[in-house]
Amino acid sequence: MTGILELREKLKQIYSKTEFILIPFIKFLLAFVALLTLNNNLGYMTKLDNIAIVLIVALMCSFLPNSCIVLFAALFSLLHIYALSLEAAIVGLCMYLVMFLLFFRFSPKDSLVVVLTPLLCVMKIPFVIPIAVGLLCGPASIVAVGCGICVYYLLNTVIGSAPTINAMGEEETTAKLRLIIDGILGNKSMMVMIAAFAITVLVVYLIRRIAIDHAWTIAMIAGIMINIVIMLIGDLLYDTEISVINVLIGSILALAVGKIIEFFRFCVDYSRTEKVQFEDDEYYYYVKAVPKMTVSISTKTVKKINSQTRPPQQPHASSGRSVVTERTGGRGYNSARTSGNRGNYRGGRSVTINGRGQGDKFDSDENDFE
Repeated sequence: MTGILELREKLKQIYSKTEFILIPFIKFLLAFVALLTLNNNLGYMTKLDNIAIVLIVALMCSFLPNSCIVLFAALFSLLHIYALSLEAAIVGLCMYLVMFLLFFRFSPKDSLVVVLTPLLCVMKIPFVIPIAVGLLCGPASIVAVGCGICVYYLLNTVIGSAPTINAMGEEETTAKLRLIIDGILGNKSMMVMIAAFAITVLVVYLIRRIAIDHAWTIAMIAGIMINIVIMLIGDLLYDTEISVINVLIGSILALAVGKIIEFFRFCVDYSRTEKVQFEDDEYYYYVKAVPKMTVSISTKTVKKINSQTRPPQQPHASSGRSVVTERTGGRGYNSARTSGNRGNYRGGRSVTINGRGQGDKFDSDENDFE
């Protein structure tokens, strides 16, 4: 566990040092993937279906605010729909205006959620969104999730109605409008997914804020179970043709992503929980303190020792040790062990060997040791 915590701290340090480069790159990559996905799935306006234009716009988005990614993606989709049908573009513009008003009123900071939701729906892994949003955001982010789902089903309706619209004449304006509007309003799958994701976000948010042990893990599991139940009930009631296998695989992936988010945002040690009670003149306070899991990164310092810079040794040096002799009153044999060395003493003298010295030091005039 210590190694994983050290890896987390190192990743945080790398992110803090390269944040000014990493964030624009992520925004560029997200904008590039979003615009490229629109061109590949719609592609009705051939002038926009150009990799150079996509790269230029994505590069602009990397230095602009996050909401500009949403604006450019909406503009690209409207131009593609306009190339297909003016009536479909009018319906799409009206929906975008309503969504933008709701989005900028309730959750203007969740621009990335609006972009990621339809992208993950295209990748068939949309169940990651409600779990991640419930862990990282608040209840107001439900609006952003709902807008992303509406965008996905709007584009799906346009793509599915494209052959019929192309077969109609230019004079059948009302029929084209009715076709698009009925396709959006009558889409039960969109309604079921909006309801399931909204309830899941709310449940995950409420549970992860409760002062209980392992609140984030409980919130993730509860959110996944509620999401699966609502999706299955919606499939039974409205025959939405939801794939149970995709729901299960997406739920497992959502749990894995949630645990990664928890590791970086809410990694605590419940074994060292402390409960504190104190009071002042007006209130009693009951505090539950759960310490975070932190570890200091070990650093290695290498010192280079140059043998040429050592001071010259004294004349009586012996293997880097200093010898000190002291006179005693009688003759005898004493043995001393310092760093594994033994000395023999005669003539009423004892010898002390100090391994830290650089030369021999004598307190007597005689040098009678072996």
